[in-house]
Amino acid sequence: MALRPVLLTDRYELTMLAAALADGTADRDCTFEVFARRLPHGRRYGVLAGTGRLLETLADFRFGDAELAALREQGLTDPALLDRLAGFAFTGDVDGYAEGDVYFPGSPVLSVRAPFGQAVLLETLVLSVLNHDSAIASAAARMVGAAGGRPCIEMGSRRTHEEAAVAAARAAWLVGFGSTSNLAAGARYGVPTAGTSAHAFTLLHDDEAAAFRAQVQTLGTGTTLLVDTYDTMRGIRTAIEVAGPELGAVRLDSGDLGDLAVQARALLDSLGAHRTRVTVTSDLDEYAIAALAAAPVDGYGVGTSLVTGSGSPTAGMVYKLVERDGVPVAKTAEGKRSVGGRKNAVRRHDAAGTATAEVVSPHPVQARDGDRDLLVPLVRGGRLVDDLDPAARLRAARDHHERARTALPAEAWSLSRGEPAIDTVSS
Repeated sequence: MALRPVLLTDRYELTMLAAALADGTADRDCTFEVFARRLPHGRRYGVLAGTGRLLETLADFRFGDAELAALREQGLTDPALLDRLAGFAFTGDVDGYAEGDVYFPGSPVLSVRAPFGQAVLLETLVLSVLNHDSAIASAAARMVGAAGGRPCIEMGSRRTHEEAAVAAARAAWLVGFGSTSNLAAGARYGVPTAGTSAHAFTLLHDDEAAAFRAQVQTLGTGTTLLVDTYDTMRGIRTAIEVAGPELGAVRLDSGDLGDLAVQARALLDSLGAHRTRVTVTSDLDEYAIAALAAAPVDGYGVGTSLVTGSGSPTAGMVYKLVERDGVPVAKTAEGKRSVGGRKNAVRRHDAAGTATAEVVSPHPVQARDGDRDLLVPLVRGGRLVDDLDPAARLRAARDHHERARTALPAEAWSLSRGEPAIDTVSS
């Protein structure tokens, strides 16, 4: 039996609630904020992703009989706690950066205002969703930038958890990937899907030509043929013999991709297949994609480096209490200080529309020409502000990301290590 997302949490969220119920502090009005103290080493900006997925879970954030039984089995038997959870419904307000926006150290990307007993239960789910999806989106955005307008396909499903694969495909498309291999992402979010065959299909047949004929007969001459199961150049010749010069694309998945792409393009042209594209795969990351910028490559397939921690370092977001009954509160421990008070945030731009600074303050920010308010209402009284379906919400996030990213200064696009593209200023 499937359990609701309320159990996708840490035990200490519930033990804190039990203690707060016991001493009468559970209903204090509180504001929690989500922010990253720093960007991953050398990154120039981050991309906020996952907000839409998070909002979708709120409607089902309830403790039913099955969830309460699971808590009792794990020793959470406090009667006051279970009684509170049995009637739980989130009734608070949520504000945040629009999904797809870029963020910097200290950016208050999400703000949750609710009684402590409600807001504290959201912490683990909020962080697990935003940290995962923002890490994927931030890495994918660098790959899109390195690709220089050539399409990228997300194909990392076999390298991660099955549900993480769906979220990764969503986050990658949000920042500009053209498609995904993951069918669930297509069904849930309308992400375009793509895929043809693997080496196993070629090995299934008695020879390469038979495999290519079967694929072309089924998918048409516009398909992509994987030509490096045996000898790559011979594979290209066979592909054109079978499909003709109107073959859609060939895929290279091994060897020195830059050198092979040059050879493949020359051979295709000599065979009259001038419009047949060259797509490359094989453990690509943003650096490998950038290294292929001068090669005659028409598209990239990205998997392992995008969906695993090596290519997508954690966003490092935290969920901190910043206000209690209208009074600012802050953590003062060295190295993990926080700033008390519910924040306002604006992004400043010059006359050309280029972002110059991010102003974050617990006080009202004096408006200037070119300022853009970053915090938008997402939930009011427990209800979503928009009524978009998941696919429409993702399309809106993709459009917003394109606008936000276009406004970044030129140094944001650099893959070399450096400081954040714009400074976060407190006032």
